[in-house]
Amino acid sequence: MELRPYQQEARAAVWEQWEAGRDKTLLVLPTGTGKTVVFASITEDAVRKGGRVLILAHRVELLKQAADKIMKTTGLGCSVEKAEQSCIGQWYRITVGSVQTLMRVKRLEQFSPDYFDTIIIDEAHHAISDSYQVILNYFSNAKVLGVTATPDRGDQKNLGRIFDSLAYEYTLPQAIKDGYLVPIRALTIPIKIDFTKVGTSAGDYKPNDIATALDPYLEQIAEEMAKHCADRKTVVFLPLIKTSQKFRDILCRHGFRAAEVNGNSDDREQVLEDFSTGKYNVLCNSMLLTEGWDCPEVDCVIVLRSTKVRSLYCQMVGRGTRLAEGKDHLLLLDFLWHTERHELCRPACLIAETEEVAQKMTENIADAGCPVDIEEAEKTASEDVVRDREAALAEKLKQLKKRRSKLVDPMQYAMSIQDNHLSSYVPSFGWEQNPVSESQKKALESRGIDSEAVDTAGRAEQILRTCAQRQLAGLATPKQIRMLERYGFQHVGIWSFEAATKMIQRIACLGWKGVPRDVDPQNYTPQET
Repeated sequence: MELRPYQQEARAAVWEQWEAGRDKTLLVLPTGTGKTVVFASITEDAVRKGGRVLILAHRVELLKQAADKIMKTTGLGCSVEKAEQSCIGQWYRITVGSVQTLMRVKRLEQFSPDYFDTIIIDEAHHAISDSYQVILNYFSNAKVLGVTATPDRGDQKNLGRIFDSLAYEYTLPQAIKDGYLVPIRALTIPIKIDFTKVGTSAGDYKPNDIATALDPYLEQIAEEMAKHCADRKTVVFLPLIKTSQKFRDILCRHGFRAAEVNGNSDDREQVLEDFSTGKYNVLCNSMLLTEGWDCPEVDCVIVLRSTKVRSLYCQMVGRGTRLAEGKDHLLLLDFLWHTERHELCRPACLIAETEEVAQKMTENIADAGCPVDIEEAEKTASEDVVRDREAALAEKLKQLKKRRSKLVDPMQYAMSIQDNHLSSYVPSFGWEQNPVSESQKKALESRGIDSEAVDTAGRAEQILRTCAQRQLAGLATPKQIRMLERYGFQHVGIWSFEAATKMIQRIACLGWKGVPRDVDPQNYTPQET
């Protein structure tokens, strides 16, 4: 199978990390963009190098999916390590293994610690659990790749305790822009669900408490669904099996052809097939369909199983982002959850990079009263947040600009080039939290950045990468930005290198005593050629 451009980039990036000595690396790809295809190609590479590969997953469906995809894309067969099945004594170089089986000490001790050269973890956000750690610690010399669809820094920070680096990330907005996933439109439904008494356990909301909170509103939710998604193929996620079954019955009374599936359903495969072929138009489930199930025709998703785990929320919404004939967007129905807890995942969490932007997006979507494209909502919210942040930092920046140092403060630089990611950067991985190295300090100062104001190696690398990218794009350098801002010019960070050079030359011709008479620094915009 020919890889898409981003899949080729992801594959190369993983090998670059391994060759650089970062043996445990992450790959972040949104649901529906072919993460299994990518790690299948990396598996093939590892086998061609003479190694053995172990692919770990926590569910049988994911193991089967991985083995089938590897066979389809590479022609390589896999042995299985689960229950009574074992790879020992087989000639296959690839093993798909159940975490629940391999975590057992007696099972592990059947292998030499160097038996596997490479370990790939599907749905790597589970890798922080003890069961995975037992396996990784046993095969401690293996190169490790974690693959996940989690979109937020919070999860990556947790994963940073295990992984050394993030090799490659392909974002949801980029996948939509490139045409590999459908746009998402979020609609806030004006039902205020009281969430104040819902407790937490093991890092997420208690399903029983969610079910209790939801129960009084199920009839109203069904009524709203009749208004907005009666003609759509809809998947509803609910907290408990009994709640899922109850909601199915309510939906049927409201005219939907609704079905329900759960882990105990004897006819699960038949129900899923019937939903796919159109016998049912709504499928209710209690967390069964978050991973390992695809129905591209789904064009409406409703998350009634509230969560503060963004990876889980992303998986649920991801059931509806795949391309299908005649499908031009996914409708994501949201509700007015009555809670002061900002960690509850909402549509904004899918693409917002900061909590500030997510909160602003949520407010804007709720105020709209109609479906809103989440990319457009994110752009508007980001602009609002940047504007607010610039106003709040105005005094600080004035003080920074008065400093006589010839070097640029990194915060001032981030604001000047309007780089929200750089200004709000938070180290995720262990190496990123190390002190700035001497080589990084020299590189920063050669670029005109004050290295003493950079706190970590990760931030230093971010700044240097940004400078390099801007140089390739022909944009103004930190030194040019610093100099022109001293003369009162605004937004120099978006000027070209050539425009900045010309203005500096004009100022130099005046003996550095001021700007040309025909130039108003506060309102000047260079005329690019």
